[in-house]
Amino acid sequence: MCDRETLTRSLYFRHACKRFDPERKLPEADLRFILEAARLAPSAFGMEAWRFLVIRDPELKATLRPVCWDQPQITECSDLVVILGQIASVADPEYYSAMFRRRGLSEEATRAYIRRYEEYIGKLHSIQGWVAKQCYIAADHMMVYASLIGVDSCPIEGFEPRKVDKILGLDRKKERSVLLLPLGYRLQEPREKKRRPFEEVVTFL
Repeated sequence: MCDRETLTRSLYFRHACKRFDPERKLPEADLRFILEAARLAPSAFGMEAWRFLVIRDPELKATLRPVCWDQPQITECSDLVVILGQIASVADPEYYSAMFRRRGLSEEATRAYIRRYEEYIGKLHSIQGWVAKQCYIAADHMMVYASLIGVDSCPIEGFEPRKVDKILGLDRKKERSVLLLPLGYRLQEPREKKRRPFEEVVTFL
């Protein structure tokens, strides 16, 4: 296990990298390490309602950049991860039943889980919003694991989802882009990290 000092140092290392060194590429092993962190991330009810597209093709990055507010990270990063929320699967009885049954519980317990899940999603105001929350957990895992091995990242919400999805040929009835996560190496050192004091954000009751 990592010690506290190493983990804390990695959190200070992590920042929203605005400019990547376009000449430096992630080793395959490091990229897979980061993506594996996303795959192993927790999700509500264990639904894993996500998929990760890794964009490496320079031409595709260049096509995406104009609909991503022309942000340089899109084309300068080594790898661009597009995090997709799978909005159809979480409402598909065949899918979520299989996700519960894989746990190897008794039939009675499995049916109880399924009933509770169906009651829960039936009350949601927005399945898309709920799925997006799960995707952010996976994104956080990627950013933290990336920082542990000296890889920079930048979570991006500033893009036009419908246009991105069209370029990527996605069926928006099934899945939609939620967040973009460029990965690579910083071109310059960031400014000192600023955060509110611990005592201001944490309350013990």
